[in-house]
Amino acid sequence: MMSDSATPALLVPPSTVVLVSGGSRGLGLAIVTDLLESGLKVAAFARTVTPELAKLADAHPDRSHVDSVDVTDLAATQAFVRAAEGRLGPIDGLVNNAAVGQDSLHVHTANADIARIIETNLTAPLQLTRLVVRRMLAQGRRGRIVNVTSICAQRGFPGLVAYSATKGGMDAATRSLARELGGRVLVNAVAPGFFASEMSAVLGQTQLDQIVRRTPTGHLTEPAEVVPVVRLLLRDQTNINGQAIVVDGAASI
Repeated sequence: MMSDSATPALLVPPSTVVLVSGGSRGLGLAIVTDLLESGLKVAAFARTVTPELAKLADAHPDRSHVDSVDVTDLAATQAFVRAAEGRLGPIDGLVNNAAVGQDSLHVHTANADIARIIETNLTAPLQLTRLVVRRMLAQGRRGRIVNVTSICAQRGFPGLVAYSATKGGMDAATRSLARELGGRVLVNAVAPGFFASEMSAVLGQTQLDQIVRRTPTGHLTEPAEVVPVVRLLLRDQTNINGQAIVVDGAASI
């Protein structure tokens, strides 16, 4: 029980400037769109700035900063963060969304492909997180981090071994970083189920149909079902910390 003289923990304020990696298409683009429509300032990068992302930036010139950056290029990501803060202000929210998929059984996956998946999906987001958190702490600010992982981190699927390993690593990093930062930064993960447009080449239509049949809600995950959870973790007053929130219609239960 807290004594009368105890000081309550400081609350982590909602994010106002959010950095989103992999923000050019799919879920990343949906997250960027939602945050801008919610009135936030958003810095977003991807390997390629798609026409959709460029159009968003043009529609919100005072609250957006976008550029073409490879998340595995540490020098380029450092330069992007500096430019984003110079234009929008200090970053107090980060969404690690950039990732590459996998389309081969593990015994057929080349060593170079395993290394590429690990570098993009695990090493690069850990480095980006370190960069952003260092700046938050050096400036005496509190913040929010959301790691987009996957149901593959929690349930096995053939053909996705290296991909699953990286997403499991990010789930574990989420828990450890939440403990390490002691509440100064809230760190959580969102683990979507399979999207209709992703990884179907690996699973095939038969396996996708099986996933749909065992999903109580009767359909694959849609980006619009994941976006509100990301927004909650960035914007709402919450004590959620160190959690991986699954959005898959209970398919994995």
